[in-house]
Amino acid sequence: MEALNEQELIEIKERIELVKTEISRFIVGQNDVIEQLLWGIFAGGHVLLEGLPGLGKTMLVRKISEVMDLQFSRVQFTPDLMPTDITGTNMIQPNEQGGQSFVFHQGPLFSNIVLADEINRATPKTQSALLEAMGERQVTVMGERRTLPKPFFVLATQNPIELEGTYPLPEAQMDRFIMKIDVSYPTREELKEIAIRTTGSHIQDLKNIVDASFVVHVQQIAKHLLVADKVLDFAVNVTMATHPTDENATDDVKNYVHYGSGPRGLQSLISIAKVRALFDGRYNVSIGDIKKVSYSVLRHRLFLNFEGEAAEISKDQLIKKLLVSVEERS
Repeated sequence: MEALNEQELIEIKERIELVKTEISRFIVGQNDVIEQLLWGIFAGGHVLLEGLPGLGKTMLVRKISEVMDLQFSRVQFTPDLMPTDITGTNMIQPNEQGGQSFVFHQGPLFSNIVLADEINRATPKTQSALLEAMGERQVTVMGERRTLPKPFFVLATQNPIELEGTYPLPEAQMDRFIMKIDVSYPTREELKEIAIRTTGSHIQDLKNIVDASFVVHVQQIAKHLLVADKVLDFAVNVTMATHPTDENATDDVKNYVHYGSGPRGLQSLISIAKVRALFDGRYNVSIGDIKKVSYSVLRHRLFLNFEGEAAEISKDQLIKKLLVSVEERS
């Protein structure tokens, strides 16, 4: 690939700003959530959104697919959902010769954006059916592998696990999500604006700003951004410091964390930081990028021990102290 030029970076930054502006014409507030969700998409990863019901998580994903002109499908995860309900299956159909043959009927996974709505309301068996699709961008049905379209993202929503009827996601599946974004409750002013925009006679139609080819192009460009050794070392130290046995671990990590992030967490840190730098029109990743993306990349990769769970320790506070400690030692 040819070297990046300043004009191309400026054009990408401007297009991304147009995408965010267009989404914000319908979605009230949640600017940080929109920004982080776009980081995940342009980094080529899957994203988990967590928040209470009714905060607009599903609508946000739907509107992003409209603005980015991406094929969209939605799966409502329920306890009776079966793996073939999402992957597809072979069905017997009559053929032109008067006989019958198996014909594959694609499931909702065969889309650019798959909204896995309330993913933690399905049983672990069905949740695990997503692993191959998320990791390999393919599904296997009756021994035959079928490739999923490009780009392909699983944007999943989940309710807090304290709510009735939820199942915790397996650790391996949690690690497949490049980020976990916490969706907060709107302010008083935002609630008022939500009512105005959604209960009137006119519903805002959004424009297509980019398409699938643009997404794939930016994904490739982001991979070529530079990461200096000092920045990479900082990211490595942050990742290792999530483990209680590491020498740089804070006292809180040692006391409350059972185990921390693996290599995929470090890969995610670098990938998301590159996209953040690209959004800012820069050629290289900074330590500030790593610090900014660490919360959404690492919060679902910290697994608390019994003491941490009992004390209801905030993972974001653990990460905040961890970043300060690592920076002081650098």
